[in-house]
Amino acid sequence: MDKPSVARTYDWYLGGTHHYAIDAEFGKQISATLPDIITFARQNRAFLRRAVRYAVDAGHTQFVDIGSGLPTAKNVHDVADQVRPGDTRVVYVDHDPVAQAHAEYLLDKHADPQRHKALFADFTEPEDLWDKVLGTGVIDPAKPVVLLAVALLHCLTPASQPQAHLDFLKDSLAPESMLIISHGWVDPDKDPVAYAKTMEVLDRYTHESTSPLYIRPPETVRQFFDGWTLQDPGLVWLPQWHPELATDDDEPFERPAHETRALAAAAVKPGA
Repeated sequence: MDKPSVARTYDWYLGGTHHYAIDAEFGKQISATLPDIITFARQNRAFLRRAVRYAVDAGHTQFVDIGSGLPTAKNVHDVADQVRPGDTRVVYVDHDPVAQAHAEYLLDKHADPQRHKALFADFTEPEDLWDKVLGTGVIDPAKPVVLLAVALLHCLTPASQPQAHLDFLKDSLAPESMLIISHGWVDPDKDPVAYAKTMEVLDRYTHESTSPLYIRPPETVRQFFDGWTLQDPGLVWLPQWHPELATDDDEPFERPAHETRALAAAAVKPGA
């Protein structure tokens, strides 16, 4: 509570209300240095909604959203139920106790407790996380699961070994499961000024907030999908990933795609 929270500051970027004064002040300072961070947050949320529609259209009904953050408009279960009413299951996971408490409260009031759960767990302890997911009784591990790691992995430095933690979860999933990732990246060749400002922002997150941020180039992000089959259009900038799945509620992005400052992709686990 005495430091800005990544989840709560992200909520401020989205125009939400589930944050405190310390988070809002930090968000104002960060966005003054790098205004594109608000663009990223909103375009990333739009990508999440498109990704859920894509997965449900492909026949998926089970979702595990890791690093789900604070509940905001049109969460995973809202979007999934719009496409396939009453037939999808979602477990939200976050290691921010405030985010998890808000999610649990809102799900109790506005969701189906038999199909939607929120739990407190840490991605860096994947065995415990997966045990807790299965303990909800919402997810059938024998069937494919959509694992959402949206704006999650750039909250872990290489020292945190995100690849190893992700690989454990990938190995735990049934064949035909889907992995969906978005990840921050600023191309220094395309925009050296934005890259320099981003480095300044990452340093502030590392020293002043509850979590560091660490951006990775496309070739490194692609490694998170190793062993799985990347789906079209591959690893691309956020607005380039299935824009046809946007709805009228999604704000169009009319600037160069790389100015969203994040990459996105989906991959499927090969069948048995």
